[in-house]
Amino acid sequence: MTTVAFIGLGNMGGPMAANLAKAGFIVRAFDLSAQALETAKSQGCDVAATATEAATDADFIISMLPAGKHVRGLYVDGDAPLFEVIKPSALVIDCSTIDADTARHVAAAGAEKGIGFVDAPVSGGVGGAQAGTLTFIVGGSEAQFAQAQPVLQAMGKNIFHAGDHGAGQVAKVCNNMLLSILMAGTCEAINMGVKNGLDPAVLSEIMKQSSGGNWALNVYNPYPGVMENAPASKGYQGGFQVDLMIKDLGLAMDVSQQSASPVPMGSAARSLFTLHKAGGNGKLDFSSLLKLYQDKGE
Repeated sequence: MTTVAFIGLGNMGGPMAANLAKAGFIVRAFDLSAQALETAKSQGCDVAATATEAATDADFIISMLPAGKHVRGLYVDGDAPLFEVIKPSALVIDCSTIDADTARHVAAAGAEKGIGFVDAPVSGGVGGAQAGTLTFIVGGSEAQFAQAQPVLQAMGKNIFHAGDHGAGQVAKVCNNMLLSILMAGTCEAINMGVKNGLDPAVLSEIMKQSSGGNWALNVYNPYPGVMENAPASKGYQGGFQVDLMIKDLGLAMDVSQQSASPVPMGSAARSLFTLHKAGGNGKLDFSSLLKLYQDKGE
């Protein structure tokens, strides 16, 4: 039986770990949240007391963490770096969205100890994590990509090899920058239609079937009540937080500066989401940007 250590059981990590257990892997789960551990246990995972306990003798180690500093701390320079206990034949799959330089640095540190590492950030949101239909964007060698495939296939539907270490992170921030632009435009258009007397559900359907169609309209409508399972219909809870979108847009701005790539629309989207956060909305789903456009009290 293949043993997978899974570290980081948040909105995305929790369902991903559950799908691995459902697929027949032995999953040793760890998170700082006792509630997250209880949920993982109820879904067939074994609960570990520490990250070290989870990773020791595991065949794969998957991490889903908030930022690059957490990934470095977990594997390389924390109080109990996992590269000191992970067996050389194991493969680390980091699904966090972090800066490419950190991914390359951690991969190099692992290589010094004979431990494989790939950056494999995901796209598809909480719904995709729950359904096992995520997209994985992998940076690493061809051999490491092949080694990761059986595990990734248990959690996702589309698995891409973007290139060498760090390439997965670059591709991910390009995607999320575009997502932020599409969501901002979708919010603007729906709000304008509603303010001019249109039904948001009817307008959304018109745009879905027209040249304005995009992912936000298809599966993640930002207007409450239009899509029953979208975060907008659940008080903008349980999705991809504004704070995390701002983090990803910051990573995108770093990539743009490093490569002298002009990103005027990405910069505008970052400003809009930052303004929205300043209004106290950082913990809401990013589709709550609609509220920024609405009159107070709507």
